[in-house]
Amino acid sequence: MSQVSTLPRVTPPASPAPAAGRLTVVFTVAVALTVAVAVVHLTQGTSAVNAVDLLRLALGGDDPGAAQVLVGSRLPRLLAGLTVGVALGFAGAALQSLARNPLASPDTLAVNAGAHLAVVAAAAVGLNLPALPAGVAAFAGGLAAAGLVLLLSAGGSSGPTRLILAGSATALALSSLTTLLMLLFEESTVGLFAWGNGSLVQGDLSTVAQLAPVVALGVAGCLLIGGRLDLLALGDDTASVLGLDVRRTRLMVTLLAVGLSAAAVTVAGPVGFVGLCAPVIARLLSRWVPGLHRHRILLPLSGIAGAFIVLGSDVVLRATLGGEAGVDIPTGVATTVFGAAILVWLARRQRDSGPTRRPPAARPNAGRSRTRLGLVLTICAAATAGALVLGMLAGDTWLLTGDVVNWLQGRSGVAYTFVLDQRYPRVGAALLAGAALAIAGTTVQAVCRNPLAEPGILGITAGAGVGAVSLLTFVPLAGIWTMSTVAGGAALLTFALVYGLAWRGGLSSDRLVLIGVGVSAAGLALITFIIVRSDPWNTAKALTWLSGSTYGRTAGQLLPVAIALLVLTPVVVLARRDLDLLSLDDDTPRVLGVRLERTRLIALAGAALLTSTAVSAIGVIGFVGLVAPHLARALVGGRHARVLPVAALLGALLVSLADTLGRTVIAPAQIPAGLVTALVGTPYFVWLLWRSRTHKAATG
Repeated sequence: MSQVSTLPRVTPPASPAPAAGRLTVVFTVAVALTVAVAVVHLTQGTSAVNAVDLLRLALGGDDPGAAQVLVGSRLPRLLAGLTVGVALGFAGAALQSLARNPLASPDTLAVNAGAHLAVVAAAAVGLNLPALPAGVAAFAGGLAAAGLVLLLSAGGSSGPTRLILAGSATALALSSLTTLLMLLFEESTVGLFAWGNGSLVQGDLSTVAQLAPVVALGVAGCLLIGGRLDLLALGDDTASVLGLDVRRTRLMVTLLAVGLSAAAVTVAGPVGFVGLCAPVIARLLSRWVPGLHRHRILLPLSGIAGAFIVLGSDVVLRATLGGEAGVDIPTGVATTVFGAAILVWLARRQRDSGPTRRPPAARPNAGRSRTRLGLVLTICAAATAGALVLGMLAGDTWLLTGDVVNWLQGRSGVAYTFVLDQRYPRVGAALLAGAALAIAGTTVQAVCRNPLAEPGILGITAGAGVGAVSLLTFVPLAGIWTMSTVAGGAALLTFALVYGLAWRGGLSSDRLVLIGVGVSAAGLALITFIIVRSDPWNTAKALTWLSGSTYGRTAGQLLPVAIALLVLTPVVVLARRDLDLLSLDDDTPRVLGVRLERTRLIALAGAALLTSTAVSAIGVIGFVGLVAPHLARALVGGRHARVLPVAALLGALLVSLADTLGRTVIAPAQIPAGLVTALVGTPYFVWLLWRSRTHKAATG
């Protein structure tokens, strides 16, 4: 049983008088720290107004310039931070109690992603919504996302891994839709990239003034049902016996938490992981302060902690990088890095909770016939070849097969030669990157013994992205091999970090996935920071890279991926028997003479290198390493001798079709291939979660 899959049950304090004294001390210290941070926050900014000027103004001095700066810029930013922090603190604590899972939060339940999508969609269609209508739209989007994630994760009670994976997949799909809208409607959504990462920049007090009452009502509602949450913590059956309407209570908590999260998103965009960190910090204090676990005490303390985290992150950000950084760099970048550290810490405290190891579609005994395998390989190879031909023909300029034949023979005209010279590196990059990601995903799933794992979820993709984006930003003239080397080195370092953090007297697959998700979130936040810091107005560059695109690929960029496939694929194929054993348990490989840790290390390192070369060639692409192995196992069974070639072909086919579709549907505009794979892969992933959920319920 996981140490973090459930929250501690409510127990009465042993001594009320000392407990009251400790609670008073805790709240006094928390409020004092928050006030101190707020005072420091007011002194920071881009203008020359300093603490002395503000103090003179507070004592009745007449300084119109200082007053204008205070009212027009600094006070709105401070109040926005307080509003967002309190809202997310309350929302996170309520969601954790609802799911009885300390990893539940507006981020992990995709509430923020759903609310963000709703606001961007309104802007994309030209609706300039005031704060309150925008909040209603954000509420609808957040509620739909939270409902889906809770449904797929059995309300969060099935363990932290399933909750995180369901939330991550849903958030990725919603973020892909959001990114697509921002790319297609760049003029209508200008400025929403930084806001989409949690920015406290406010033009005036109007937004905070309209939504602060909404947050106050949500806070009051949470406090009113605090007693019901105490009963709910005892378990559904016990709470029902004690007269609690469990279903109604869960509905009320969900509505209140989503409403608070939507209000926070409307004010400042999705400020990452505050709703996770604030309640965790508050609950940690309950070990030393009896009575703190009661929700009418826990909820306000979580709100204060949330305000402290938001304002503290903003203070540290501007103190480190200067006042101008507060305008360009979203505060959510800093809170996401901090929250990722909290997620990693929580993951390290948990034991393997034994998730569903094999999805219903992955029947190990299916497809034993060599004839079936040959037929599947033939069909997949033909489909991949067809995707190659289609990729060469389709685009903003449609060609005929005869044009391609003439080009291959050097007899095509200047116009067609130019088109095909630009197109074939893109088609090749998609095919090679897809195959590399599929083989890497197959390896990762076998080693982790988790059918829902993939290189992106383990942070390898984000690590390679950090290396590649850093090189593109700081050394724009770097060559292809330098790019691949840096991306590969960053991926290996990220893999080493995740593996080292996950190791605790052995490697737990659940712990590896949770830590990978945390490191991946931190990596994506760093990518955003680098891009926004270096070129804040070029959001198209950021969105295109983060979405995975073959745009502007050259023939030389195909070589690292091709070499990685030629070198590492035979290694993985030779280790196919070991992968079969690793996917079973820890004991069987040891009994049969497999050096478990060395094999794991080599396999994951190979997966990291394959992923890094794919990222350097095509950018950050998700779900290929998840979907392709699953489809392969569904077609030919679970033996890796059969899965690997089929998965490689399916991965190449998936990315190639996604790239062609993205180049063709709205030509001459383009949709990055990564967005298409996310939109295609997410429904499949949701189906896998639902199947494994129902399968577990049927066999449990």
